[in-house]
Amino acid sequence: MAKRLMIVVSKGTLDMAYPPLILAQIGAAMGMEVGLFFTFWGFDIIRKDRVDNLKVTPVGNPSMGMPNILAILPGMTAMATSMVKKKIKELNMPTIREMIKECKDLGVKFYACSTTMEMFGLKREDLIDEVDEVVGATTFMNMAMEDAVVMFV
Repeated sequence: MAKRLMIVVSKGTLDMAYPPLILAQIGAAMGMEVGLFFTFWGFDIIRKDRVDNLKVTPVGNPSMGMPNILAILPGMTAMATSMVKKKIKELNMPTIREMIKECKDLGVKFYACSTTMEMFGLKREDLIDEVDEVVGATTFMNMAMEDAVVMFV
């Protein structure tokens, strides 16, 4: 069995924030060394100004069960987000902030992509404190090559 789990987090909507965090928790609980590499829109999960306001967008999401033309109407993103948040609360699921804390408590490492930071004009202080390091793709690839399961979410 691989000793390391490396997850590329490239999407930052509320519904896409849970899968990598859940997988990270499970991997860490199983004794794996786990790293989350946040890139492009996945940065929303680790940005101080966005982590608490992640949205669910019905546009282009066939699983939402509505025609795309309805999804573009004003207020549909707010409605979809509200519905998902309500379901999360009903199921007593932790918030994204709580999931991040649980990951950190289990030893999960959070890596921010240096190229994405530069592209988006972000500084280290724009990111949540839980981010361990800002690294480039080469560093991530070197970590991923060492006996690792690699996932892209």
